Amino acid sequence: METTRQEDDRAVAPRLYRIVRTGVVILLTGVILGGFLLSIPQLAILEETARNLYFHVPMWLTLMTAALVSAYHSLQFLRSGDLRRDIRAREAAWIGIIFGVLGLVTGMIWARFTWYVGTGMWWNFDPRQSMSAAALLIYGAYFVLRSGIDLPHKRGRIAAVYNLFAFVTMPFLLYVLPRQMRSLHPGAEGSPAFSDITDPTMRLVLYPAFIAFIGLFWVLYTQRVRLSFLKKRLRSEPEL
Repeated sequence: METTRQEDDRAVAPRLYRIVRTGVVILLTGVILGGFLLSIPQLAILEETARNLYFHVPMWLTLMTAALVSAYHSLQFLRSGDLRRDIRAREAAWIGIIFGVLGLVTGMIWARFTWYVGTGMWWNFDPRQSMSAAALLIYGAYFVLRSGIDLPHKRGRIAAVYNLFAFVTMPFLLYVLPRQMRSLHPGAEGSPAFSDITDPTMRLVLYPAFIAFIGLFWVLYTQRVRLSFLKKRLRSEPEL
């Protein structure tokens, strides 16, 4: 029994965690250095701001990865009723929202110095911007919903159902619908995709950036899950 509890508190094998953490640090360092120091093609309008591609796009991919992890654990909670699954779903969603907010902010800054240069605008309700903000608000409501329910299992069930709903809406809000509307954002109707306007050499940094940011999500997620497991154990065994 004690061994099982210790394994629960760890959330993941320590050796695996250390290996992944070290790899993430090395890879992120390389992405940051490469992103700022390597030369890039001077694309029309984008010019040096194209370096933001290495950070902005991976953040949204990381959000979608986090949403997938969260939805998976919500589904498992509905099947098993194991509160540890509810904890994992909550923490994955929380880290995902952080990356989503960072993705939204980096997108606003990028738009400010490309699309809206000289206008003083930071936000223009572009379809991609608006739907990205809507997706984050939907996930924010997940935590508002949780905060209003005291009973753990009831909270877990209701939150899990809502979380699965939020996950289903995300591909439509972030990918399907914006592509059907006219927008300045690459990949929308009438606008070329990132792959059409970026030089292939930029992928040498972009692809590792995908792995690095998803790895960073895993490290942060694992830390928060372990902390939540420890808090749960201390509440159930206060004498510890």
